[in-house]
Amino acid sequence: MDLSALSTFVRVVQTGSFTKAAASIGTHKAHVSRGLAGLEKELGVKLLERTTRRLRLTEVGQQIFDQAITVLAGVADIQATAGSLEGEPQGTLRIAATAELGVIGLHRWIDAYVEKYPAVEVEVDVSGRTVDFSADGFDLALRAGPVDESGLMTRKIGELSFGLYASPTYLDKHGTPQDGEDLRKHPLLMSSGTAQRGWRLVTLSRELRIEGPARLRATDSIVVRDAAVRGLGIALLPIVFGKEEITRGTLRRVLSAWTGLKVPVHAVFPKSRQTTPRVRAFIDVATAAPLA
Repeated sequence: MDLSALSTFVRVVQTGSFTKAAASIGTHKAHVSRGLAGLEKELGVKLLERTTRRLRLTEVGQQIFDQAITVLAGVADIQATAGSLEGEPQGTLRIAATAELGVIGLHRWIDAYVEKYPAVEVEVDVSGRTVDFSADGFDLALRAGPVDESGLMTRKIGELSFGLYASPTYLDKHGTPQDGEDLRKHPLLMSSGTAQRGWRLVTLSRELRIEGPARLRATDSIVVRDAAVRGLGIALLPIVFGKEEITRGTLRRVLSAWTGLKVPVHAVFPKSRQTTPRVRAFIDVATAAPLA
């Protein structure tokens, strides 16, 4: 059996179209179509039902797709093992993450990874969707905050530190808070995603809880950061965000003695990927490259 055709079939199912599958593997739609037709002819079964709007697996196609995922994962592991014997990870590393983590720190991890391991190709999905490792073919997913992934392996690879920020325009108009209690006099911009619903702020000797009210609550820090830049209030943001905006002159750090609780970032992956050299190497690189 042609493993290339089998791999193409899997990518068609994963991407949901011949066009997207062709783009992901760097070929033409016609080549993908011919490869799938050849595979169906070789197997003697119809794998996909094609309509003008979507593709649907046939019953036998679903069974073969499930088996193909296992076969291709085994082939990838064999290639990875061979690569490890040569002293360098090889193949393609597929990562799933939220858009928030993609903006906050994933790019610096990827930059360090591909610089150190040029033989590895990296594919990233930052849609934040729930990952089915078997069906989607991902090697690992990145999660911020507590993780409850039964049946999967987790490794802490970093943590997010948080600080308070506001735009120069906002501070010039409304004044700069001088103490944590002063925050209650200002409109607050809160994240209900990575951070807790309210704020738990600490200094070396004090702790302060602020539940609201909030002018804005959003599910990720990107929306909160943008609102702070627009001058809508004071935000608790990952410090790596804040540093970039301070450099641009769009935000200032306020009450620098006060910080939010640190949020861990984990790599999550199937047990079958635990010994894959390219996964181990990415975790090592990420762990050595702090987010703040």
